[in-house]
Amino acid sequence: MPSLEDELFPSTPGKFKIDRANTMNRQFHRCFASTSTMFLWALFLVALTASYLSFQSFVYTGSRYFTASWGGIQWEKQIRHSAQIHRSNGMSVLVTGAAGFVGSHVSLALKKRGDGVVGIDNFNNYYDPSLKRARKSLLTNQGIFIVEGDINDARLIAKLFDTVAFTHVMHLAAQAGVRYAMENPHSYVHSNIAGLVTLLEACKSANPQPSVVWASSSSVYGLNEKVPFSETDRTDQPASLYAATKKAGEEITHTYNHIYGLSVTGLRFFTVYGPWGRPDMAYFSFTRNILQGKPITVYRGKDRADLARDFTFIDDIVKGCVGSLDTSGKSTGSGGKKRGPAPYRIFNLGNTSPVTVPTLVSILERHLKVKAKRNFVDMPGNGDVPFTHANISLAQRELGYKPTTDLATGLKKFVKWYLSYYGYNHGKDVN
Repeated sequence: MPSLEDELFPSTPGKFKIDRANTMNRQFHRCFASTSTMFLWALFLVALTASYLSFQSFVYTGSRYFTASWGGIQWEKQIRHSAQIHRSNGMSVLVTGAAGFVGSHVSLALKKRGDGVVGIDNFNNYYDPSLKRARKSLLTNQGIFIVEGDINDARLIAKLFDTVAFTHVMHLAAQAGVRYAMENPHSYVHSNIAGLVTLLEACKSANPQPSVVWASSSSVYGLNEKVPFSETDRTDQPASLYAATKKAGEEITHTYNHIYGLSVTGLRFFTVYGPWGRPDMAYFSFTRNILQGKPITVYRGKDRADLARDFTFIDDIVKGCVGSLDTSGKSTGSGGKKRGPAPYRIFNLGNTSPVTVPTLVSILERHLKVKAKRNFVDMPGNGDVPFTHANISLAQRELGYKPTTDLATGLKKFVKWYLSYYGYNHGKDVN
């Protein structure tokens, strides 16, 4: 009975005799060759798949680049044209939050005197974006180019610095408002902390490094009861998340000054008001409700005390911002490496004359020629403080800062703008 091996490898007498050992070797080599071929095919398929995915990623990235709202030769040309300096010893300034209240006024003032200005704003909907669009139109008409983008977009910020060697940065972009922080706290961390760090990273890596002026807030004084508020007072007791993010910003900017040699000036604004202002501010909403015949809510503090604010007219704030840019001094780093100490400063920008909220309402009534329906309510625990009062002696000495507009005069200018912008005639809606 033939063995299994004989059945698999039969001999054929008279023709040829198979070498069984060689045959086994050939079968083994065939099997190995087949396995190797399969392995190579597998490698080929893996490589093909990887190439396809890489191509898809390239297409996606490319499509994002080409559909982005920034970039390209024409875009860069507009940036450079807007940044051109038209006065001797002028500066080229990147203004963040340029379509905002303070940002638009500062941008116009800089452009008017011949400085180069490029703005950036994300046009978020914290308040009606149409007001920001209207401010943008004012800037565009004066030859100021506004980039629509977020300061958290590191690629965009880097591109701006690659396109223009900015001498200064005026950082005014921020999530504003004390009460809104209770509704959307993450927006404050995103804008006021993460956005600030993204911008500072670009500034410290730039060569040459720009000087940085940025908006802190009088809110950092928090629960401090010593008046008037001075830059040397305690600021470690914030009363709101907004205040806490601004205080964090002061610590962060100090770090970048210390490590990287960035020249940094922080400005603590005190209740800024005026034409083209923010609709979430009390004077703005009071004006709207008074004209519409709606009651206004007037908060009172402890023991029914009237709240008071150091209201500062926008033109005075602009003077302080421009003065800070002019005296900022140079950064001392190069490509992120510090060569020596650089200026680090903080200033109060206020009016030094606090006015109670009921007095504010009375002034508005006089200018609007309409009586307000007042509803007095105890101040809720939403982060507001009962009073603010600025000591501006340091800004006077170092910046030549001198506010010149009292509340009655400033509100008269605001009311005139408001009636014109919203289509009122002698307090009556003409639409």
